[in-house]
Order: sequence, then structure tokens, then C-alpha cells
Amino acid sequence: MRINRHYLGPFLRGTLCLILAIFLFDVMGAIVKFLSAAYPAQQLSLFRNLFGLAPSLLVLFLARDWHAAGRPLKIRQWRLGLLRGGFVAVAQFCFYTALGNMAFATATTLAFAGPLLITALSVPILRHRVGIWRWSAVALGFVGVVMVMQPGRDAFGGYAILPVIAAFGYALTSVTVNLFDKSVPSALVNLYGTGGALIGACVVVLSSGAYVTVASADDWFWLILMGLVGGCAVLALVTAYRMTAPSSLAPFEYVGIPISFAIGWVIFNEAPFERLWPGALLIVAGGLLIVWRQHHNARHKVDP
Repeated sequence: MRINRHYLGPFLRGTLCLILAIFLFDVMGAIVKFLSAAYPAQQLSLFRNLFGLAPSLLVLFLARDWHAAGRPLKIRQWRLGLLRGGFVAVAQFCFYTALGNMAFATATTLAFAGPLLITALSVPILRHRVGIWRWSAVALGFVGVVMVMQPGRDAFGGYAILPVIAAFGYALTSVTVNLFDKSVPSALVNLYGTGGALIGACVVVLSSGAYVTVASADDWFWLILMGLVGGCAVLALVTAYRMTAPSSLAPFEYVGIPISFAIGWVIFNEAPFERLWPGALLIVAGGLLIVWRQHHNARHKVDP
């Protein structure tokens, strides 16, 4: 009996894409927190989506298959594409507001309820079967998140619910990406999502009047960088979740926990690195449990 490489390969490639996406999301979050002292969350969401269109447009333009197919822009599930953008707009507003009013590590840790929600949502939306091993891995990782977080007084304030709402919105976008036709390029899927989020952000800014004139060229640089990094992160995330089952990849989102704590500690002087112990071990253990189970399943699938 041989390992089916066609079964295990997409999982490994998807995992690498997901880890890259999580790293970029943490970098973007740090920029958002830095800018939130001068600009409201609605405006940051607007610029994030505006400049975030560039990576998807570039990748789509460079895709040979898309050119060979006649450069189609309309997709069959265009309504779903725009709806995903609405989920993103809500999630961004909640998360950016939380970043501006909470410690960076606390807000990002609460947002990492996402993997648990992804696993749960993949059952009713994608009809996936999630076994006891995956549930156990996600639960183990979530316990690690709670231990690393060490909830303090600010974790239970009014803003603490916002990252959880954001996690739910991001989880919906991650799970529903599997509903698109496989022939649709990931860059085009992301283009619809980012475009829908841009429309939603524009509506929020116009209705709330929350807009501050950009003060300097330096601020423009950070706003553009925020959008580009965020756009690359979402593109990597979409690619990852189209490669394999979301419930299989979800626990690896916890890799962002030590990254976010390191950023909070080094840049914002908010979280001592010692808080990673021993919760980080449980987070890593949850990911390794998924790897072991995936490898076990691959060994029991015979190549034709």
C-alpha cells in the first residue's frame, strides 16, 4: 500500500499557504493598530480593501489559464462572491475597532476563535464529516489559546465581543470559498470578495461620516502597505482553503498566536513572551495531531 501523494500534497501546500496568510494578517493587524490612533476603523477598512485589490489584479493578469479562457470576469456564483465581501466588511470593522481599543495580543487571540468556528461551519455548509480527532485537535488548540490569553480585565470589556464577531465573519468567508467552481481562479474569487468588502466599507464610511483627511505622505505609505499586505494575505488564505478541507487546515491558524504575541511584545510592549507558556505547546500539539491524522488517512488510501 502506497501513500497517495495526490491526497497528501494539496494538504501540505494548503498548510504552507495558510501559515503565510496568517503571518501577513498579523503584520497587517500591527499596521492597523498603529494607524488607528489617527484614523477610524471604517476608513481603515476602506483603504485596506481599495489597495487590497492590487495583488489579486496582478495575479489574475499573470495567470495564463485566465488569458487562455478569454479573460472572463463574470462568474456563476457572483452573488456569493459579493456576499463574502459583506462578511469581510463586517469582520474588518469589528476587528479594527477592537485593535484600536484593546491590547494587540488580546484582540488577536480572541479572533483566533476562528478555527473552531470554521470546523463547526464546514459541517452544515460543506457537508463535511469532522471526526473525533479533528474536533479534539481544534479543542486542544482552543484550550491553548485561552491559556496563552490569560484573560484579564480588558478581555471581558465591551470591546471583547468584537474580535469574536470578526472571527465568525472571517470563518464564513473561509468556508464558503469552497462553494465556488474549481475552474474559477482564486485571484478572481478574491477580487469579488475584496470588491464586495470595498462597497460595504464605502457604505459604512458615507453613512457614518467617519473620514479623516490623510495627514502626511508617511501615512499614505502605511495605508497603502496595509492594503497590499492584507490583499496578499487574503489571496493566500483563499488559495489555501481551496486546496483542501477547511476543517483540516483550521487548527494551523493558531500559528498566528505566537506571532501576534511577539509583535505585541516587541512593537507595542504589551505582552510578555512568557505568557506563551504552556499554552503554545497545546496549540502546536493540536496542529501536529491534525498532521498525524492526515498522514494516517493518506497511508490508507491506495493509488489507482
